[in-house]
Amino acid sequence: MNGGARIARVLHERGVSEIFTLCGGHISPILVEAKRIGIRITDVRDEATAVFAADAHARLTGIPGVAAVTAGPGLTNTITPLKNAQLAQSPVLVLGGATATALKKRGALQDIDQMPLMAPHVKYARAVRRVRDLAPAVVEALEAAAAGVPGPTFVECPVDLLYDEEIIRGWYADSMPRGNGLADKAIRAYLGWHTDRLFSGGDKMPRPAELPEPVMPRPESMRDIAARVARAERPVMVCGSQAMNRPQEAEQVRAAIEQLGIPVYLSGMARGLLGKEHPLLFRHRRRDAIKGADLVILAGVPCDFRLDYGKQIRRSARLVSFNLSRRDLRLNRKPDDGLLADPGICLRQLAEAMDGPAPPRAAWLAELGERDAAREADIDAKAAVSGAGVNPLRLCREIDAVLPDDSVLVADGGDFVGTASYTVRPRGPLRWLDPGAFGTLGVGGGFAIGAARARPGSEIWILYGDGSLGYSLIEFDSYVRHGMAPIAIIGNDACWAQIAREQVKMLQDDVGVRLARTDYHRAAEGLGGAGLVITRDEDVAPTLARARELAAAGTPVLVNVHLAETDFREGSLSI
Repeated sequence: MNGGARIARVLHERGVSEIFTLCGGHISPILVEAKRIGIRITDVRDEATAVFAADAHARLTGIPGVAAVTAGPGLTNTITPLKNAQLAQSPVLVLGGATATALKKRGALQDIDQMPLMAPHVKYARAVRRVRDLAPAVVEALEAAAAGVPGPTFVECPVDLLYDEEIIRGWYADSMPRGNGLADKAIRAYLGWHTDRLFSGGDKMPRPAELPEPVMPRPESMRDIAARVARAERPVMVCGSQAMNRPQEAEQVRAAIEQLGIPVYLSGMARGLLGKEHPLLFRHRRRDAIKGADLVILAGVPCDFRLDYGKQIRRSARLVSFNLSRRDLRLNRKPDDGLLADPGICLRQLAEAMDGPAPPRAAWLAELGERDAAREADIDAKAAVSGAGVNPLRLCREIDAVLPDDSVLVADGGDFVGTASYTVRPRGPLRWLDPGAFGTLGVGGGFAIGAARARPGSEIWILYGDGSLGYSLIEFDSYVRHGMAPIAIIGNDACWAQIAREQVKMLQDDVGVRLARTDYHRAAEGLGGAGLVITRDEDVAPTLARARELAAAGTPVLVNVHLAETDFREGSLSI
């Protein structure tokens, strides 16, 4: 087997069924050999999209996502999505091409020192220099990606390790000097030795895979926490993406939350865990709930900016934290009970450790329910306001009304997506994808592609701001070529609204934040998709119905929604 085949075989044996890529000569053997043994190759229009797609696929399946990109600029284009995967704790493997080993640092095309660029953003990085080390490096990278705190990894694969030995020996032979001088003879001897070394020991394959063991809590610690939970009168839980670290066990985590009987706020990949509606599920005024709690459980959630760096939690409240990351476990606020363990497993064991059914806590649940109901009524009242253009709250309410149970939501934007995050309800676990703590714009196209591959029967919705759309609009070409049919909803308010809101208010200047009411739907049509436009509230429902019909027929759809204009000096409907 050549090097490309070795990599493909290792991936296949370890459950990888997809590679996301933008082609390049440095990586062609990997793609060809992977396709040959049944791994599907999904080529996209930007290397960032390939990594975002691998990220989304990993989140939804629990298997490390794999992206293959060419050397130099192909690899540098992955830095942002790799950093996003690192901060979102997603297991991703990037296979990066590189120039031939004998040409390193000699001015070859796209040859840069790639390892220092990648090392800060990954858990594991290795530059392979011999064919026999390719497969072991990929095994180590896959295991590292999934172990402990999940995250991205990188393996550099020089082009002369990937092709057939005969071809590579021919390349080096053709490049050898023909003279009889001492220098020419020395070069020929070196290249002969170098080629022999590249392929020596190439008949060896790596050790068997070692599945990472989940990080387990101590039973005695869990019994103590269970006793405190049972005594709490006003407990609150915030459950995040780490609780979904083992996607196949999502229903067991859901059952544990139900058994604990604790009101819960869901974030990240945990959104939808309790379905569209549930007596324990709350969405609004989380800050007030946390401030009023006598016990707070953080399941895979750090005390970062989203919790005001821990300031939302009263000092008199008992703080319980489950986290895979030692740093995140203690970030900004040391928990009273902190377990360095898998949050999903912790919740299940906590439920098992409870002595009898959960206390009713009727008054506390009623208080939180009244707050939620009041906020929902306020949203309904604002959604009923009509004006020039489409009310974003009305649009989100209409989207929520037609979402099928088997749908996946991709969130890519600022102001409009912020509105959608508290009005559009994912229907089940692992049905909401957002960038995570890094707040990266541009995830939409890649996340949609990864979701379509992981959930081929699901209806994929992308919620875009008109600013974020600019990063991945071109991927409509990829949707068409690969038979994908997402529905992309564009909240088009002709500006970078989230930035404008503060900038105009504080600095009285809109420089750099204004956009045009661009006909994005026509661009989608030019790329082979369907384009629809909505300019009035009354057109929202019938246009969404038409979009779903087109998607069901296999056509990707872009719905360009002209949102109501906003005077940022006076606030916005999306607040």
